[in-house]
Amino acid sequence: MSTEQTGTTGGFSYALRRTLDAPVADVWRAWTTPEQYGRWAGAAPGSVELDVRPGGAWKSTMVAPDGQAFPLTGSYVEVVENRRMVIGTDAPGKASPAIMTVELDELDGGRTEIVVSQTCDTAEERAMTEQGSTMLLDGLSGFLSGEARS
Repeated sequence: MSTEQTGTTGGFSYALRRTLDAPVADVWRAWTTPEQYGRWAGAAPGSVELDVRPGGAWKSTMVAPDGQAFPLTGSYVEVVENRRMVIGTDAPGKASPAIMTVELDELDGGRTEIVVSQTCDTAEERAMTEQGSTMLLDGLSGFLSGEARS
């Protein structure tokens, strides 16, 4: 796995790019299967529901390292199997959801390039969401390397 990441792309946007030592189908399954997602994303057991289709809802309760729980909800804006997901996250106090894009590209040798990107309203929001996305990618990388699969 390559841990190379690119940070801020300008304004209040960021894009994180990694190369994972797993085929696209495995990465997709890890991101779209509730049991797998819950194991690598730091979700409370039994809290993940994913209806992975345009307009489909998702929810999970994320648990921070300090034990604090954060219930999250949203919906899928765009889904192209094994290629791309545009995911909306409901944000308290906001009229529209925060939008995150996940793009997958099959590389030689059964590897996958993943790019997670988002545009935020403020620099503070960008810093928080970029940190959260980095933690997601760290968890996904560890899961796909076998640390949490078994």
